[in-house]
Amino acid sequence: MKKIFIAILFTIFSLNAFAQSVPGAIYEVVNSKRVPLPFSQVFWIEKGTLVEADAEGRFSIDLQGAKEATLVATYIGYNKDTLNYTQGVEFIEFILSGDNTLTDAVVVGRQAGNYLSKMPPVKTEVITAAGICKLACCNLAESFENSAGVTVGYSDAITGSKQIKLLGLSGIYTQMQDENRPVMRGLTSPFGLSYVPGQWLESIQIAKGPSSVLNGNEAITGQINMEYKKPTDEKPFFLNLFGSSHSQVEGNVISSLQLNPKWSTIILGHYSKKLDSHDNNKDGFRDEPLAQQINLANRWLYADPNGLQVKFGFQFVKDDREGGEMDYKKGSTDSWGSVIDNQLFNAYTKIGLPLDEEQTQSLALFLDYSDYISNSNYWIRNYTGAQQSLFANFMYQNMSSENHHYTVGLTAKRDNVKERVASVSSNTTITTINKAKFDRLESVAGVFGEYTYLNGEKLSLVTGLRAEYSSLYGFMIAPRLNFKYTFTEDLIMRLSGGRGMRTPSIIADNIGILSSNYKFNIKDNDWGVEDAWTVGGNLTGYLNIGAGENSYLSFDYFYTNFQNQVIVDQDLLQYNISIYNLDGQAYTHTYQLDFTVDPIERFNVTATLRYTDAKVTLEGRGLVERPMTSKYKAVLNLQYALPMNKWIFDFTAQLNGPMKLLSFMESPNGTEYSPAYPMLFAQVTKKFRNFDIYIGGENLTNYTQKNAIIKADDPFNKGFNASLVWGPLSGIKVYGGIRLTIWK
Repeated sequence: MKKIFIAILFTIFSLNAFAQSVPGAIYEVVNSKRVPLPFSQVFWIEKGTLVEADAEGRFSIDLQGAKEATLVATYIGYNKDTLNYTQGVEFIEFILSGDNTLTDAVVVGRQAGNYLSKMPPVKTEVITAAGICKLACCNLAESFENSAGVTVGYSDAITGSKQIKLLGLSGIYTQMQDENRPVMRGLTSPFGLSYVPGQWLESIQIAKGPSSVLNGNEAITGQINMEYKKPTDEKPFFLNLFGSSHSQVEGNVISSLQLNPKWSTIILGHYSKKLDSHDNNKDGFRDEPLAQQINLANRWLYADPNGLQVKFGFQFVKDDREGGEMDYKKGSTDSWGSVIDNQLFNAYTKIGLPLDEEQTQSLALFLDYSDYISNSNYWIRNYTGAQQSLFANFMYQNMSSENHHYTVGLTAKRDNVKERVASVSSNTTITTINKAKFDRLESVAGVFGEYTYLNGEKLSLVTGLRAEYSSLYGFMIAPRLNFKYTFTEDLIMRLSGGRGMRTPSIIADNIGILSSNYKFNIKDNDWGVEDAWTVGGNLTGYLNIGAGENSYLSFDYFYTNFQNQVIVDQDLLQYNISIYNLDGQAYTHTYQLDFTVDPIERFNVTATLRYTDAKVTLEGRGLVERPMTSKYKAVLNLQYALPMNKWIFDFTAQLNGPMKLLSFMESPNGTEYSPAYPMLFAQVTKKFRNFDIYIGGENLTNYTQKNAIIKADDPFNKGFNASLVWGPLSGIKVYGGIRLTIWK
């Protein structure tokens, strides 16, 4: 009842609206009938916003309360159509005609699932709804398999928790955002990626580097923003059903409802379950835990013709997992096993109020509340975590000048975090008693400002500063700078730099270490804030080759240098996990090359190569290569679609580079590095009028990490360790599903 009451309060006190999603459709006329143009595009000229239509030519564009907007619809092989939107229009409709007044529909290309956005001053990779559907994408973590910049892997071989790496560093240094609202902070980060069903998302934006200061100072390696399906979508009903050869079943239900001209809502439901255990590598342990997740969300939008808009909503997640030995049963002490029970409740509101008729000045308020509880057992070790967080942002934005924009605001947040670990062994082979408490109550208040200078499409400069006072760490200053220069229409340079800081959550940030019998050797009581500077740049050239208009070659370089970092070291003392503050250097150099082209109509080729050089100072060893960090990754994605996208064929190949192993780990190739290994993914989609059928396969090479669990044959030994994963744990997975859409 308490959580429901909080949700009602968020509804009542909503004051911040700053989005106005308007639906529309793009057609051509053939024999007096309207024919949708699938995956066509709409571009908002004044803001540089680009959206993609779906397979039925329908789209929804967030006009941010604008009273007027110039919109351009484009489709390869067709003439562009421009219209002037005025506030109050409830549906936008484009009718395109083919070049040279073609009378028949000629579909010659489609936007790739991943593309680079030309407009932002920060290089931004966009994964569209089409890109999310390229793979099984049961959740957010599985949406990055086509990206070499973002690496996804298991945190351990027991819990099934997946975590990302960006710029060669753990995902805890990447700020995750839900429609520009910070999420997955603190204790929610280990499993948070699995609490975002892929079918709920409209797009994902990946920005490397510190980026903007408007929503916090926690971005060190980058920001990943998720755009959910909107209440204004023209889909009263959407159903997705999924099943795999690994006994995984899943269902997603989405319903968008326009209650009246001002009110709309979207209801999102998700259920998934792992029905049976598998042990493909024959080590006696489940490759993936038995699991069940219930995930419900409800989002609302109020849009008044005077420009006031209010967004609010809530989400509830119940996640249960049971991993370990194949014969493990909950409560058993005769087998090594793990039971995890997580619950998450989140409620938020956003309010935007224009201050003039032209909407060049506005006020915005963000409020967010989350309550997370984790009760877990790892054989003899119990972990309990609880976090209650409140985040508030109030800002004023001024865009009254064509060349000069600025935003200023106030911020506050409060985190009440409790992390406790207790393990008492009844087994004579383990004599250690571990008890540790990592509690913190942190209150933060601060101010921020961001200034943007625009010189047409030639140059843009965004500089920001965020100053906060923490009850634990005192004053924290985070400056940021992003610069973009357009040499020509087809050659763009971007530079960025800034400081990021975050409060560590010692166990949650390293959840995998609980999947071992090692003793915790805690060397510091005052962890300090994790503090790093990141600088880098990007050069992108758009190429006039192939059959499409989106061919490009792009090169990135980023350098991250830590002033302070919490080090989790398993190599310092035998059978110990030593935790201490950095004393020396820790830095990462990351290089990436991206290339995409449509060599022929409806055939897209995307290739990416990333190389990482990471060093860290470890106690007693000095500056060494950072362990368990992949040196390189290469990705090749091929997609071919038949006319009108009736059939779509996707193929992805990965080459995952070696990692520096810890001294006591066994390497299959007899060196101190893990071997490089390939992974293959494939999917075929058949599209009908209102539904899609898709089948696919993952890890088609059937490659798995050998001896992923140390001492798997003797799990009660003090040397047992399942936290050191560098490769796949499961073999080939075959899956299939359907997507059913009912339009208005």
